[in-house]
Amino acid sequence: MKSVLFVCLGNICRSPTADGVFKALVEERGLTDQIAVDSAGTAAYHIGNPPDSRSADAAQKRGYDLSSLRARQVIATDFEQFDYILAMDNENLANLQAMRPNNATAYLGLFLDFATVSEDEVPDPYYGGGQGFEHVLDLVESASVGLLQHIEKEL
Repeated sequence: MKSVLFVCLGNICRSPTADGVFKALVEERGLTDQIAVDSAGTAAYHIGNPPDSRSADAAQKRGYDLSSLRARQVIATDFEQFDYILAMDNENLANLQAMRPNNATAYLGLFLDFATVSEDEVPDPYYGGGQGFEHVLDLVESASVGLLQHIEKEL
């Protein structure tokens, strides 16, 4: 069993989108018994809240259901429980590196390292318009395909 944790700041826009898209891809490939997926935020702003309605709506239009997801904060045991901890941007990656226990073995990096796009960060769409949420989905879909191809080689 492999496990993936997607991380952004508040766990209401980017990381739940990645969670929903990647889970759908894992299900489509029939790998739900081999790959576990979750998401979290580095900040405690929205604990227990559902994803931002704009993220959920944009995802729903592409066939992804985020309705069961609730925001949570990254905790130290996540570094033991997950094989991959993937940050949406460099700031959250730095926060994760600072909280990472010394004995952690999880892969820690940027999610877009697995994408076929020229960008290295998934931008936060929270303060922008609808196009930002569509752009996040484009990036997340690309990285999800690359990540799954990578993980499938390890199964």
